Amino acid sequence: MSLRVATLLISKFMASKQPFADSDTADEAVRSTCDDASICKRFASSKGYWTDPYLQYFVRQTGERKAPEINRGYYGRVKGVYHLLDAFLKKTQCDCQVVNLGAGLDTTFWRLKDENIMPKKYFEVDFPMIVARKIHHIKLPTLFMSECVLVYITPEQSSKLVHWIADTFPTAMFINYEQVNMDDRFGQIMIENLQRRQCNLAGVDLCQSLDSQKERFLTTGWESVNALDMMTVYSMLPQEDVARIERLEFLDEKELLQQLLQHYCICWAVKDKLNLGISQIGF
Repeated sequence: MSLRVATLLISKFMASKQPFADSDTADEAVRSTCDDASICKRFASSKGYWTDPYLQYFVRQTGERKAPEINRGYYGRVKGVYHLLDAFLKKTQCDCQVVNLGAGLDTTFWRLKDENIMPKKYFEVDFPMIVARKIHHIKLPTLFMSECVLVYITPEQSSKLVHWIADTFPTAMFINYEQVNMDDRFGQIMIENLQRRQCNLAGVDLCQSLDSQKERFLTTGWESVNALDMMTVYSMLPQEDVARIERLEFLDEKELLQQLLQHYCICWAVKDKLNLGISQIGF
């Protein structure tokens, strides 16, 4: 395909199953999480947690003030995903493609362009209503990214998707940021809060532990899988920069941040038929 950025149709994998929700209302609830995340990212970047000169064009307002633990959580999310993405691009020398599932208003494409580390092609997938093209079978090394997307479809549907990817792309990496440890009281409260907004986490059964997150990939043809909760990722990020962002705002209840980060994770799966060494990517 000639376009570097395109919105793509996910229904190829789950046609006629309405994977994201069972009604227009529920679909809208899921779509609203894109706005929520974008506003949170806009506020955190405006406070100096990281630099994103492009988000302002998609989110005009920073919205109401966000709690420090929310800002630090998004900092960990952004930096953690960027760390693995950039490592993949380095290993493949950018001779690859990136597929961002449920991309929403993500601005990664422009960051990569500014830093001169663009992959050969960059695709974004989101709801059919914003689809421009369907995905084609392409055999370049390919990175798939998914941030809080698979949790909205059933385990069977997400397994079919990652299985199809493993079968189709011999050299690939899948980075999945998502909830974890959802079987405790904190996790149940998160689920109940989303349900009150008519947002059903259809795939939450695979978010019970790091092992259940990894199992989704291990049983569908991926060669190696790793997963870390975000508290661990946060502790492994460059501590000078962590210290910098922690000085931006006073955080009274550090236990709340710890609870929050322990209920999200980054899981990454790899297939490396070309022996590029991408299985060595990690923190």
